[in-house]
Amino acid sequence: MLSHIYSPWRSGYFTTDSNDVCVFCEIANNPHNDVKNRVFYRDSICFGVMNLYPYIPGHFMLIPHKHIDTPTLLSQEKWQHLHILSQKSIAMLEEYGASGINMGINIKKAAGAGIPEHLHLHFVPRYEGDTNFITTIANSRVYGVDFDSIYDKISCLAKKHLYDL
Repeated sequence: MLSHIYSPWRSGYFTTDSNDVCVFCEIANNPHNDVKNRVFYRDSICFGVMNLYPYIPGHFMLIPHKHIDTPTLLSQEKWQHLHILSQKSIAMLEEYGASGINMGINIKKAAGAGIPEHLHLHFVPRYEGDTNFITTIANSRVYGVDFDSIYDKISCLAKKHLYDL
């Protein structure tokens, strides 16, 4: 029997016109909307933002302000800065309670990037027993916690872990 799980908050993801302004550039250029956009970290090179369509609670991204589609277009200094923050982000998610972490970059559309024109690094916390068959058999995800409370907790941890560069 086929079941349907409705998640209308995701409709923007499926209906966004690819000719629209880059969503990551919009976030980068509008720091006054950081709380609305769930930005928990910002500096002159990049920002940290909760993934609005997460794989699992706590999934976030580090995104350079510069609109590029590959790390080869970043200076060594900016690339190193992202990796210093990546290491600190892992520590942040470990304190958050993650049992493990998937970290990755999908570079360009052919590699699976959902927004291929703007480079972004994913951080996906994993928990013992967090996998189940609903993703495999129902092509759905279950998000069993409040998104805003996760954002608040990640924001507090970011102040401790990311702002001490």
